[in-house]
Amino acid sequence: RHEFSMEMTCEGCSNAATRVLTKAGGTDIVTDLASKKVLVTSDKSSDELLEILKKTGKAITYVGPVN
Repeated sequence: RHEFSMEMTCEGCSNAATRVLTKAGGTDIVTDLASKKVLVTSDKSSDELLEILKKTGKAITYVGPVN
């Protein structure tokens, strides 16, 4: 499971993150608008997930793995 920090200002932003991750085969996707966090379980690497999330056009950084 990976944690990302993403600039999100509304539900549309969090929905965009969920949409691109779902299309890429992500499972168990959690977006937290209040803390601007995205948690995703995927068999893709953190770098691949970061590139996928960049498709939303939002500023995003990789925080690290989550147990």
